[in-house]
Amino acid sequence: MKQLPPLFDERPFWLQLVGAIVVPLVFGILTGFALGTQAVVFWVMAGPIAIIGGFLAGMEHATADDGFLRGIIGGLVFGSFTLIGLEILNQEPETYLAEPQVGFVFATTILGALEGALGGHYRMRLERRHEGAAARG
Repeated sequence: MKQLPPLFDERPFWLQLVGAIVVPLVFGILTGFALGTQAVVFWVMAGPIAIIGGFLAGMEHATADDGFLRGIIGGLVFGSFTLIGLEILNQEPETYLAEPQVGFVFATTILGALEGALGGHYRMRLERRHEGAAARG
């Protein structure tokens, strides 16, 4: 079996804080800077990079439910700090954001929850497959 990331609950508290809060916060601010300066960079950061990050964060959890909760937190922090990053620059977005802009935070929270749940579910399937293979031989 491929090496899975350590379970989030087994990490030291400071590392949990970094993974669940600091990483999405910093990435959100940087995405907000991109939103105010380069639309293409923003879409790459808010699209595929954020999706992969949410999925991988979910894989640090043993179940889809735990990944779902992690995704809610990550999506909320990421979306909120993306708008804060835009405000820090004090510029208009370089691409369309629906009004009110807080809708972006709702979208990132919902999508983050789904990505986290998918990551947790995927890990659960991999672990079950590995346990089944170990039992057979």
